[in-house]
Amino acid sequence: MKTKAAVLLEPGKPFEIMELDLDGPGVGEVLIKYTAAGLCHSDLHLTDGDLPPRYPIVGGHEGSGIIEEVGPGVTKVKPGDHVVCSFIPNCGTCRYCSTGRQNLCDMGATILEGSMPDGSFRFHGNGMDFGGMCMLGTFSERATISQHSVVKIDDWLPLETAVVVGCGVPSGWGTAVNAGNLRAGDTAVIYGIGGLGINAVQGAVSAGCKYVVVVDPVALKRETALKFGATHAFADAESAAAKVNELTWGQGADAALILVGTVDEDVVSAATAVIGKGGTVVITGLADPAKLTVHVSGTDLTL
Repeated sequence: MKTKAAVLLEPGKPFEIMELDLDGPGVGEVLIKYTAAGLCHSDLHLTDGDLPPRYPIVGGHEGSGIIEEVGPGVTKVKPGDHVVCSFIPNCGTCRYCSTGRQNLCDMGATILEGSMPDGSFRFHGNGMDFGGMCMLGTFSERATISQHSVVKIDDWLPLETAVVVGCGVPSGWGTAVNAGNLRAGDTAVIYGIGGLGINAVQGAVSAGCKYVVVVDPVALKRETALKFGATHAFADAESAAAKVNELTWGQGADAALILVGTVDEDVVSAATAVIGKGGTVVITGLADPAKLTVHVSGTDLTL
């Protein structure tokens, strides 16, 4: 069948709309009609080459839609089901899934290649195989993807709202509540108030943090964070660190959460400096894989 999709042919070039050939579902695969797609900063990393995938590739890793067809062996969903896509599959049987670490599922090894787990592709055009970002390619009308990349939701949930549950909401919320392990009375510092950061704010507030200090150079984002429950907002890390030192009587923050668009050494250094003894730094934002962005004293880690 044919499908229109927003594709990247090479780094540094904008998305182009192309008509591609799409294979039908094979064993364990489903055909999905996307009804909504989210735009995440990770998609922009592909356009500028900060996170180099295999080109050409269909963009998009936040998606929701309706299952139109299922291949042999599919047990998780059926035609007509409403689903949200997961940017990392969850096979349920690998070492990591079976020990409760589904975010590390072995099937996620090809998310930058955009191929299916066996290395094959479902999008084709101009004599080339096109990958799908995170094995999804949600910037397409339709896609053939693994059944392990979708989660069924109730039909009454609006798909255009549920789509953000595929990445932005759980990635941000989970940074605070799961990875950050924030608890009542804690002090949290959050760097970067984008789609992930604003959900980290909500997670920290829900966890009962006494102080939620956010850092972002954009005034509107700081104002929004305060509306969502942040207690303090600053345009720079230095001002935030001074306030944390004051609020905690020099004890430092319990957790520093990094959710900026592009992680660099400066923000990592700021985060490691702002936490107190036994504090936690969580890096959720992406960084240039060719650069070293974490330089921490071994003494600081130990003591």
